[in-house]
Amino acid sequence: MSYPDRFNPYNFKDYLDWRNQVDFYADDPFIQKIVQHFVGEDWQKIDEEARQLSTQVSYRWNKMAESIAYPEKRPYMMHYDGHLNRIDRIVRPHETEIMEKEIFSEALFSKNTSPWLKLLKMYLIYQNGEACVACPITCTEGMVTILERYADNDHPDLQRILEHCQEGIDGDFAIGAQYISEIQGGSDIPANLLEAVKEDGTWKLYGTKFFCSATHADYSMVTAKPQGSDKVALFVVPSWLPGHKEKEIRNGYTIDRIKWKMGTSELTTAELTYNGAIAYEVGPLDKGVANVVGIVLSYSRLTVGLSAAAFMTRAVREATRYVQFRDAFGMKIGNFPLVTGQLNDIQKYARRTTAGAFKLYKRVIAQGGLGNANREQQTLEEKKEAFNIRELIMLQKITASYDSTDVIRTAMSLFGGHGIMEDFSVLPRLYRDSAVNELWEGPRNVLLMQIHRDIQKASAWYNPGDLVRNILAGGDAAVVEKLAAELEEIAAYPDLLQNNEETIRMSMRWDKYCHELFHTYQDIALAEVVKV
Repeated sequence: MSYPDRFNPYNFKDYLDWRNQVDFYADDPFIQKIVQHFVGEDWQKIDEEARQLSTQVSYRWNKMAESIAYPEKRPYMMHYDGHLNRIDRIVRPHETEIMEKEIFSEALFSKNTSPWLKLLKMYLIYQNGEACVACPITCTEGMVTILERYADNDHPDLQRILEHCQEGIDGDFAIGAQYISEIQGGSDIPANLLEAVKEDGTWKLYGTKFFCSATHADYSMVTAKPQGSDKVALFVVPSWLPGHKEKEIRNGYTIDRIKWKMGTSELTTAELTYNGAIAYEVGPLDKGVANVVGIVLSYSRLTVGLSAAAFMTRAVREATRYVQFRDAFGMKIGNFPLVTGQLNDIQKYARRTTAGAFKLYKRVIAQGGLGNANREQQTLEEKKEAFNIRELIMLQKITASYDSTDVIRTAMSLFGGHGIMEDFSVLPRLYRDSAVNELWEGPRNVLLMQIHRDIQKASAWYNPGDLVRNILAGGDAAVVEKLAAELEEIAAYPDLLQNNEETIRMSMRWDKYCHELFHTYQDIALAEVVKV
């Protein structure tokens, strides 16, 4: 029995002490097994370097991420200086600038950084949520990848931008962004109306972009239609021309406003107007959509899966410890069967998502990176594997981002009222960031339609059933054959655009099927790790 005590001695010290001391990597045996299984012979070196970075992520950057998340520290615009000069300065907390510089100084995209080390560092960093670095990291990765292909000796400006993002210049590592969406089109890139005009041998951009995240970046990848063309081209736009950053003179564009959005609040998302911004074309002018979708957006979608795994991992870790600490109704709440069942469930989701993300990335590395589908002299098997990866990336994006929001919501419920207290737990912030990830780089319905169209288009040279058998290699034969037969049936349906009852039923079936398919892929990956 409990009796009145006006000086209630209860506190959360033991739980908070644990949370402040936990090391994201060193105290997580599961991610260590992931590394050992997927990385291969270099796993010990990667493991050692991950341990070094993890102390920064778990303590210093974790505290900074918590600090900058307070509403009073959110970025804001200063459009003019005291002399009425248009500067469009994005004012951010000093902690943000310090953390961002330290993270980018890790040279994640350097030629000297192992792809596995890059992936693992990103996974650890993402456990602190968006924190104004997750989006810029993946945008910079896409920019570096595409510039590696096109920034040759004939493009000295692109070469310098690549060097700035990849290796840094005088110790300064540049940040990239990607501005694709417009108010009339959203994810419909071919509907872009931004115009690129060749003036005296230089490309200049005119028009508007509507969803521009990482607006503080040094460079942005921008889609636009060359004057007189209906094809979308891809350009790199410096935010400032040489010598102008210090003077706060933007490169022919204005930041009209910062959007007020549900999550990723430390990261500015803005609306822009271009009025003669100098731009550099990247790749053939008629291949902008292919390069954006095949490389830039694909890397972003790949990162959504990785960040979902990171979000879930942290949410489950903190919820697990909390229910071991918290007493209610005379017992630890972790001893309640419902709580045990919920914890087991979300832990499975976190682990299957992490294993699936690393397994998929191993395929990307084996292929030599993204964007190889257009390479000449590609064998049929190489073409099929490139297709496997393309579809798996979209399947992971819609599945992992959806699961992440569910897992974090369940984790919050295990904290009771404290689960929604912003100054008690990181979970509300991760929840909002996760919800944004569901929409970022193509909302669910857009990607479901795209996957269906892709499979139908490829069916002339790649049987849908064989696609399932290949991506689920090593899985239970009965389950694989069931999924293979179902995909053949769904792919045979003419299209998912007819607004009738039969198509609605097929569309909902397709939605459910895609989750089941990718969960099976994740479960195969998890089974591999558990055996280690």
